Amino acid sequence: MPSIFSRIIAGEIPCHKVWEDSNHLAFLDIRPVVPGHTLVIPKREVDYLFDMPEADHAALWKAALGVARRLKEKLKVVRVCVTVIGFEVPHAHIHLMPANKISDLPWRGGSPAKPEDLAALAAKLRG
Repeated sequence: MPSIFSRIIAGEIPCHKVWEDSNHLAFLDIRPVVPGHTLVIPKREVDYLFDMPEADHAALWKAALGVARRLKEKLKVVRVCVTVIGFEVPHAHIHLMPANKISDLPWRGGSPAKPEDLAALAAKLRG
């Protein structure tokens, strides 16, 4: 069954398009965290961002870079923040969120970690 994003690409579901090329589409999120919250997606459906072939992965980030620059210029914001969650829709996508300060976003950060826990985890990841 095609993802909701594949249905958007096919024109079955409308979107508010921001940018498009032959392999990517950028459109406004219907549940924006901030005004201008934009999704950048590959037109070829791939569930998990890190399962994409390297060239496709790089091309998606290049598309996101261009869209982020457009958002920053047009919306006159200090930064365009990015997140990739990967669970909401089974179709790789990048969230771009224009912001002037961190409090514009729902980011709250985590709890402080113990140095010994960080050292153990880093050793596990290296090994």
